[in-house]
Amino acid sequence: MTNSSATTALKPRKPKWLRVKLPTGANYKMVRGLVEKHNLHTICESGNCPNMGECWGAGTATFMILGNVCTRSCGFCSVSTGKPAEADAFEPAKVAQSVKLMEVKHAVITSVDRDDLPDGGSEIWAMTVRSIRRKSPGTTLETLIPDFAGNWENLQRIIDVAPEIVSHNLETVRRLTKEVRIQAKYDRSLEVLRRLKKGGMKTKSGVMLGLGESWEEILETMDDLRAVEVDVLTLGQYLQPTAKHLPVAEFITPEKFEELRVIGLEKGFGYVESGPLVRSSYHAEKHLL
Repeated sequence: MTNSSATTALKPRKPKWLRVKLPTGANYKMVRGLVEKHNLHTICESGNCPNMGECWGAGTATFMILGNVCTRSCGFCSVSTGKPAEADAFEPAKVAQSVKLMEVKHAVITSVDRDDLPDGGSEIWAMTVRSIRRKSPGTTLETLIPDFAGNWENLQRIIDVAPEIVSHNLETVRRLTKEVRIQAKYDRSLEVLRRLKKGGMKTKSGVMLGLGESWEEILETMDDLRAVEVDVLTLGQYLQPTAKHLPVAEFITPEKFEELRVIGLEKGFGYVESGPLVRSSYHAEKHLL
């Protein structure tokens, strides 16, 4: 880990443990075909996820609703920023139909931020959950939600449809939040998670490492998440998507990730997914336990 004041003069070389296999196989091709046929947006593609080959090869995908243009410009994210298109009222039905066709047992739904909409997209969120349940009543759901700009009425719509698990990512430590998440607020995200737990939800949050945070800051972030009773924690390596995004300050070793996994369990998280290639929806089906 770096000290909080340290900077990296040279771009660190990507280590061997970050190598991933190219996506192949019949199941991968089937999933890609469904996504293209129904004109769906997945964070697997838009977010350049390193696990796309593994997850799609297993016949699963994380669906991204409310379009593929975000109203925010986070320093780590490769999703396009700008003025989004009008929300598609038919999108919930499209997602539900694909979940049914894929025979998904546990579906992860996420979205761009839609600060342009009065409801923050929460109506489409609720419609999507209800549509999936009608089409595939045996499918469990994880919703990886935005902060809805602190509009708690919009957040309540998620609580009302009661997904099996609700995730909201803190993404980084307090000191780096303004640089990494620009329009977001560290304490507002903690309040989202607190309100979700108060509403009876099983909660989850993710943090990226390698942005220049110190070891002590990571432990403080864990404590902050446990203070609002977050159940599941994911820790993964930040990877710079393009030259325009924040640089990688450090590549964290698998051994350090394992050490943090053990510490997280000792701090009281019910489940900790920690590793260089871990992303929020990686092994999501295990987080229900």
